[in-house]
Amino acid sequence: MSEIAQKTCHRMTEKEYNKCVDLYSDNLFRFIVKNLEHAEDSRDVVQNAFEILWKHCSDVPFEKAKSYLFTVAYHNMIDHVRKVKRITLVEEFKEEARVSEQKVHNARNVIEKALKKLSDVQRSLILLKDYEGYSYEEIGEIMQLNPSQVKVYLHRARAHLKEYLVRMENVI
Repeated sequence: MSEIAQKTCHRMTEKEYNKCVDLYSDNLFRFIVKNLEHAEDSRDVVQNAFEILWKHCSDVPFEKAKSYLFTVAYHNMIDHVRKVKRITLVEEFKEEARVSEQKVHNARNVIEKALKKLSDVQRSLILLKDYEGYSYEEIGEIMQLNPSQVKVYLHRARAHLKEYLVRMENVI
């Protein structure tokens, strides 16, 4: 505001602030509640707008109070919506994580059952190669097999696992 405009606009008094509450609180609430569709949150936004007006009443002329209130309330409402969206996304993520965790837990159980169906040699081969990451040569040394035997036995073990895992009654 220019210096001249500042001198012509007088600062808001306590009486004028109270008049703003009487004049604008219902309209402001209706405006916010139509957007938020939640009365309690709308009351909070409106109350916050009046609180900010009170803190800045020495800077806001009475004539500009209505537009100031609606502007502050609108921005508070936008912030509130963003915050609620973040909270909702976090809650959805936590729920997805729970479901995902449950799926992982179930998958782990299914795989453990499948591994139990294998012979000791096959199970050891799968665990050494796929879980521990050993090479064919290292597995051969550990299990006293040559690398080509390791490859053949491992192929058969994986085929048995696949056969078990693709049957729906084993997974459900």
